[in-house]
Amino acid sequence: MSDPADDHDYQGQAIITIDGAEVPVELTLRGHFQGIDGIYRWYGRIQPNRELAAAVGDTAIAEVSTPFGTASAVIGELDFWGRYRVSGHSTPPFFVPNSLAEIDDTRSAQ
Repeated sequence: MSDPADDHDYQGQAIITIDGAEVPVELTLRGHFQGIDGIYRWYGRIQPNRELAAAVGDTAIAEVSTPFGTASAVIGELDFWGRYRVSGHSTPPFFVPNSLAEIDDTRSAQ
C-alpha cells in the first residue's frame, strides 16, 4: 500500500512572486479536474519560510513558478506546522498528462 504523503503532482523548488518580490520556496502541489464546472483546481503547502511569512501577512495573491510553468495563486492561512496553503485554478504550474500515453511515459521515467 502506498503512503498518502507520497501522493502529489509536484514536489520541489518554486518561486513565489508577491508584489514583485521573488521568494524561493519548497512546496508540494496536487490537483484534480472538477468535472461539474470544468475547472482544474490545484492546491498544496509551502514549507516554512521566514521570508515568505514577512511578505504574505495573512493572505496574498501571488504567482507560483516551477520549472514547468507559472500560475496565479492565493497564499492562504498557516497551518500548525508553519506551512502556508497555496491554491489556484486553471492551468497549474506543474506537468499534467493529457493522455494515457503521457501517463505511461511519466511512469516509465520514474
